[in-house]
Amino acid sequence: MAATTTVASATRPAPPRRRRKSPLAWTREHIVSLAAAAAFLYIMLPNIVVIVFSFNLPNGRYNYAWTRFSLNAWLHPCADPAMCQALGLSLKIGVAATVIATALGTLVAFALARHRFRGRAMTNLLIFMPMATPEVVMGSSLLTLFVNLRLALGATTILIAHIMFCLSFVVVTVKARVQSLDPRLEQAAMDLYANETQTFWRVTLPLVAPGIAAAALLSFSLSFDDYIITNFNSSPSSVTFPMYVWGAAQRGTPVQINVIGTLMFIIAIGAVAVGQLVGRRRRGA
Repeated sequence: MAATTTVASATRPAPPRRRRKSPLAWTREHIVSLAAAAAFLYIMLPNIVVIVFSFNLPNGRYNYAWTRFSLNAWLHPCADPAMCQALGLSLKIGVAATVIATALGTLVAFALARHRFRGRAMTNLLIFMPMATPEVVMGSSLLTLFVNLRLALGATTILIAHIMFCLSFVVVTVKARVQSLDPRLEQAAMDLYANETQTFWRVTLPLVAPGIAAAALLSFSLSFDDYIITNFNSSPSSVTFPMYVWGAAQRGTPVQINVIGTLMFIIAIGAVAVGQLVGRRRRGA
């Protein structure tokens, strides 16, 4: 028996050795992943610089060169009260513009995606015009409109302007989500004796909710970030955060600007992460 085992082990072929891939072959296999990582790093580089320089303690007025590590800006984010006032105004306008533009844009998206009516093609064309129009042209046109209507420039005119250009992005985003829905899901709900209202609230709206949430996040980021249109339609007493940053860049940028930018970046990443986790749990359930 031992002799048979010895002969069998002697005649069994040795397992083939794995060849080590050359660096060139490994690079060819992972070229797409490497390119994606490089592009992602390039996109994230400005955000990384903002985060790093939020912990800087500059010697002068400008926060452009690293000197030494400090938590002073994080411990005193409102060292300049004007900056916090501008931030508060931007947040108020951004939230209001997001809520109104998302509500109106969702209704328009459902109308364009589900119904046929006279002027539908022209409406689709008009929806894209604010997206294709340069902000300088839109800002000056809105200023002309407000002056002719004799509206006092301020937070109200800024809000109207932000709703106008955010509305197009909401309609396009939600419409794409509505058009990608499987109509058989709604038909199945109606086959189970659900009326139109129940089908909308229990089937259609939950399926469209990710698109609506994405449109709302996009709308808020566009409103909070806008400078050109806001500068045309604002007054000296209504200074938003982007306008404050532009003015501060001429006389010295405080480190607190980087702190606010870092917080907004973290909140945005957190919102996206929470959305992904909720989506995975729903798919798993």
